[in-house]
Amino acid sequence: MQLFLLLCLVLLSPQGASLHRHHPREMKKRVKDLHVGATVAPSSRRDFTFDLYRALASAAPSQNIFFSPVSISMSLAMLSLAAGSSTKMQILEGLGLNLQKSSEEELHRGFQQLLQELNQPRDGFQLSLGNALFTDLVVDVQDTFMSAMKTLYLADTFPTNFRDSAGALKQINDYVAKQTKGKIMDLLKNLDSNAVVIMVNYIFFKAKWETSFNHKGTQEQDFYVTSETVVRVPMMSREDLYHYLLDRNLSCRVVGIPYQGNATALFILPSEGKMQQVENGLSEKTLRKWLKMFRKRQLELYLPKFSIEGSYQLEKVLPKLGISNVFTSYADLSGISNHSNIQVSEMVHKAVVEVDESGTRAAAATGTIFTFRSARLNSQRIVFNRPFLMFIVDNNILFLGKVNRP
Repeated sequence: MQLFLLLCLVLLSPQGASLHRHHPREMKKRVKDLHVGATVAPSSRRDFTFDLYRALASAAPSQNIFFSPVSISMSLAMLSLAAGSSTKMQILEGLGLNLQKSSEEELHRGFQQLLQELNQPRDGFQLSLGNALFTDLVVDVQDTFMSAMKTLYLADTFPTNFRDSAGALKQINDYVAKQTKGKIMDLLKNLDSNAVVIMVNYIFFKAKWETSFNHKGTQEQDFYVTSETVVRVPMMSREDLYHYLLDRNLSCRVVGIPYQGNATALFILPSEGKMQQVENGLSEKTLRKWLKMFRKRQLELYLPKFSIEGSYQLEKVLPKLGISNVFTSYADLSGISNHSNIQVSEMVHKAVVEVDESGTRAAAATGTIFTFRSARLNSQRIVFNRPFLMFIVDNNILFLGKVNRP
C-alpha cells in the first residue's frame, strides 16, 4: 500500500502585519472584500464553510469546535488538481463552484493571488500562508500536477525517502514546526513506509487586540456549560466601544473586537437555548449582514480566557457535503501519477486556539492520506458565560469555532 498524505496547518496567535493597511474598524470595506465561502470561488451555490461547521457540530453537539476554512478549502482545491471525472466534480461542487472551466481556473488563480498578497511585507500583524510538497523519488509525479503546485500554490518541494520512515517523519515534522513557529510539534506520530507524496498547507496568524484587556480585570467566574454543569473560568473584562449588534431573527448578540492590523474577532452569544437556531442560521448572507450592520456601542464586556482544540476525521464528514468518491475505490486521482488506483484513505484536520488578555494564539493541521487500493446607545453588560461562537476574519474567514467549555 502506498500513501499520499495532504496536511494543512493553521496557526493563530497574539502580538504581532496586515494584508492591507487600513483601519480595522472599516467594516463596510470588509463586507466588500470578504470571501466567507471558504474559497475564493466566483459563484458559490452553497456555503461550504457553514455546511462544514454544521456537519462537525452535529457529529459532536456538546464538544468544542475549531477549524480553519481557508486551510481546508485550499487543501481541497489542491486535491482537485489531481482529480478527474466525477471525483473532481464532487470536490468542486462541494466547494460551491459551478462546473464551468473558467470557475475552476478562477478558484486556483484566486488562491494564487491570496498567497502572493500574503507573501508581501506587512506591518501590524503577521499572516502567512504556504504549501509544500514532499515526493518520493521512486514515484513519478505528473509534471502538470507538480507545475501547478509550484506555479498556482507556490509550493516548496522536497525530495523525500519514504522508505526511511523515521527520517521522512523527522523531515516533515521539522518543516511543520518551523512554519508554525513551534506551535505544532510532532504533527505526524508515525508514517507508513509506502508513502509516496505528502502535501502540506499552513497558515500562520499572530496579532494583538487593538486594545488589550487589563490583566487586573480578570477574575474567576462561573461558566454555564449547561444548566446543570458549571465550571469556573478566568473571565476577562473591559468597558469600551465595541462593534455590536443584536440579531433578533437569530436571537443572538454579536461583538466585534479588532486586532491590530486588518483582522477582527467576532464573538456570537446566542440567547439561552438558542445555540442550534443560530447554528442553523449561519450563512454567507448572515455574516455579511452582521458586518454591514455593526455599530459602535459602549459595552461592559466579559469574555473568558480560553483554550480549545478540535481534531476531525474529514473523510467521515466531507461525504455529508457531497465529497465522497475521493475516499473510495471509485476515486480518480490520475493527475498525481500514472497509477490508476489511488484513493484518499484519510483526511485529518487538527486545530487549537487560545484567547487571552493580549490577543489570540492558535494552531491547526489538516492531513489527507491517499492510498493505492488494495443595540442600545448606553453601556450594556455582556457576559460570555455560556457556550458561544467565534470567527476570525480579515478578507476571508480564517478560523471558525464554538466554545462549549473553555
